[in-house]
Amino acid sequence: MLLGKPQGLRWAALVPGLLLTVAGPVLMAEAPHGDAAAPGAGSYWRGIAIALVALVFWTAFAILNSAWLKRHPEVRATDWANWLGVATGLGGLLLWLAGGTSLPALVAQPGFGSFMAVCLALGFGSSWLATILWNIASQRLSASLCGQLIVSETLFALVYSFAWDGRWPTPAQWAAAVLFTLGILASIKAHR
Repeated sequence: MLLGKPQGLRWAALVPGLLLTVAGPVLMAEAPHGDAAAPGAGSYWRGIAIALVALVFWTAFAILNSAWLKRHPEVRATDWANWLGVATGLGGLLLWLAGGTSLPALVAQPGFGSFMAVCLALGFGSSWLATILWNIASQRLSASLCGQLIVSETLFALVYSFAWDGRWPTPAQWAAAVLFTLGILASIKAHR
């Protein structure tokens, strides 16, 4: 959000959205986590470090992708998503060939058919289709607003996490999710 700010947008307009968005993860990190076993301090800080590295990569992708798509309006969002998918698929294939499980061992695993169905559904829905929509948004919105909208991905991750754990969020976790959502809404308002 900070690196992709449009030139005419005042910094003060971004402050409410930023504060609400930062308050969300701070509250989530401090909230009691129900019955989930608390990880050790080393594991916790490794997780924080990995999250920060991911943040750097996602930020770079959002800014570079948006800039490239705006410089090339002749490229359709679907075509660009297809090429990103091909590149990602080839990279995944190379990683699998370098250190993955052999195909016969994978096929022998119980539930392999269900696993493949889930992979295909996720590949279509949350990768290909989501990338097309992200590319359309990148062509039409500033990188700062797109960067803030990606916070919605955190909300969906929380929903999946609570569903996986089979429990409802604690009141503090609900409050953190509300702060995330208010941060997104404040950012949309600032960019109008």
